Amino acid sequence: MALHTLLGANGTIANALVQTLQKRQENIRLVSRKPRQLEGVETVKADLLDRDAVFLAVAGSDIVYLLVGLRYHAEVWRIEWPVIIQNVIDACKEADAKLVFFDNAYMYGKVDGEITETTPYYANSKKGCVRAEVARLLQKEMESGFIKAVIARAVDFYGPEVTDKSAPGVYVFSKMKAGKKAQWPINADVPRSFTYVPDAVEALYLLATRDEAYGQIWHLPSARPITGREFIQVAARYMNSSDKAFVLPKWLLKVVGLFNPFMKEAYEINYQDEYLFIFNTSKFEKAFHFRPTPYVESVKITAKWFIEN
Repeated sequence: MALHTLLGANGTIANALVQTLQKRQENIRLVSRKPRQLEGVETVKADLLDRDAVFLAVAGSDIVYLLVGLRYHAEVWRIEWPVIIQNVIDACKEADAKLVFFDNAYMYGKVDGEITETTPYYANSKKGCVRAEVARLLQKEMESGFIKAVIARAVDFYGPEVTDKSAPGVYVFSKMKAGKKAQWPINADVPRSFTYVPDAVEALYLLATRDEAYGQIWHLPSARPITGREFIQVAARYMNSSDKAFVLPKWLLKVVGLFNPFMKEAYEINYQDEYLFIFNTSKFEKAFHFRPTPYVESVKITAKWFIEN
């Protein structure tokens, strides 16, 4: 049975992926600075900036998932991401392990129209430039045949247990649970794409276990683009809440950033909320005959979790 190693084992995607792997009765190894302890799951303490530690953590693996979430700061990303991706690539080569890199969409920048896997990288943010650099480095290794890898990209996600660093989690579900009016950043009337976490981890497992998926970039499945106002209306139905929303103006988010480090760093990515942001996932859907969970179902499941927790 294959050994699935998760690098960055304490985040939202890692937690959900563990459940998917356990359902398939796969062998699992969790790697992080402080890995959580789970029955029947191997754990390894490692700092991904430490090259020797990464090699030890990856040794014996068949499939490695790079799921690490660095501190949300452009300078941290600039310094640490290139080191981490190189350490992981080299460790996977040494172990003859396949690599699944969970990526975002920052490298594309502001795009007029749909974003596909062939959309050029025109990052217009500091963090986007870092993600473009990291992606190009891995793509070069993939194209040279030196490593079997997949780049799997997602956008802002939501779902059970997604409580922070997510527009739906922070602005909608958490507000409604507290009996407050939902909020939405900048523009609640422009369509944008979201990734439902259970869909994302099912897709990651499919990509990891299908040889034909390797050597490619894949956009993880996302339901049709939806406006913030529409999302709030669906959520209100299941949260037993008002569907009225307060739209946070761009200037206010900049002011909040003076006191909130995360909001300050997020400001450069605000084009995703201000303008049309359509993440095309038809390549994955057609290749794997996968139907993204409709909002009426995914939001209902997410609302139920927020109400009960």
